Amino acid sequence: MKPTLLVLAAGMGSRYGGLKQMDGLGPSGETIIDYSIHDAVEAGFGKVVYIVRESFREAMEAAVKEKYAGVTTVDGEPLRFVFVTQELDKIPEGFTVNPERQKPWGTAHAVLMAREVIHEPFVVINGDDFYGKASFHIAAEWCRAHEETKGQYCLVGFQLENTLSESGGVSRGICSYDEEGHLTGIVEHLNIALEEDGVVYGDNTVSGETHVALEKKALCSMNMWGFTPDYFEMSGDIFVSFLTAFGNELKKEYYIPYAVDSMINAGKASCDLVSTPSRWFGVTFKEDRPAVVAKLASLVADGVYPTPLYK
Repeated sequence: MKPTLLVLAAGMGSRYGGLKQMDGLGPSGETIIDYSIHDAVEAGFGKVVYIVRESFREAMEAAVKEKYAGVTTVDGEPLRFVFVTQELDKIPEGFTVNPERQKPWGTAHAVLMAREVIHEPFVVINGDDFYGKASFHIAAEWCRAHEETKGQYCLVGFQLENTLSESGGVSRGICSYDEEGHLTGIVEHLNIALEEDGVVYGDNTVSGETHVALEKKALCSMNMWGFTPDYFEMSGDIFVSFLTAFGNELKKEYYIPYAVDSMINAGKASCDLVSTPSRWFGVTFKEDRPAVVAKLASLVADGVYPTPLYK
């Protein structure tokens, strides 16, 4: 069974100033999602599920239908695409939305939107992050090795030094793990940057310490997760508990790390932390765009990708 790629593309890109999921950054106008799908197909994925907002679903579907019309999987079958929407009111029965709330419920809520269309191991990625070929091969291999398992998931961890921005400080979730390579926690750090003394520093949001020296090789989360279908039921149950506790709050969001951490603490799941050598890059602000364009052009010039990616 081929794994499925679940693309989180519902973010409106308010800080970026537009729909960055559809911004052409490659030499022939390719989006970052285009490169992710190209790498996923090479790694053996068979289906792509997009999580989008209803307001731009039609435009996304039209663009995908035109661009990927002739794309096939590694065994020659047409690559399948499914679109599902994340909206504020898509919550379990018995709960109501605070009328003043404006944003949906976060990444774990977004993943739950796909529970009716995914029945095989799957990998979750952000639509505006470049993860690299090796990451998709590592994630696909994990999925193929866990077709029959339950309660065992994975996080693809990136070395911190491979995720830094040239534009300034970034926020990263630094991972901790046990001797067996199982994730034990993720601590968010803010303002992470490589400084003139050659040391990476950041602010620990849990301890409150600022300007803490961080290991360059420390593994951090860039929201690339591997799950088996049983994840949906457990995450759905946790979401009910989340809404019971926080449903009336205007900005509280149900994130994937929260869901996974809840499962681990309850003894219902474990999460393998698998390392990738790939370099991450992405666009958060408009100022990030020129650097991403240059990096993609360099990869094409080095023969890593063709241009255009799809003909």
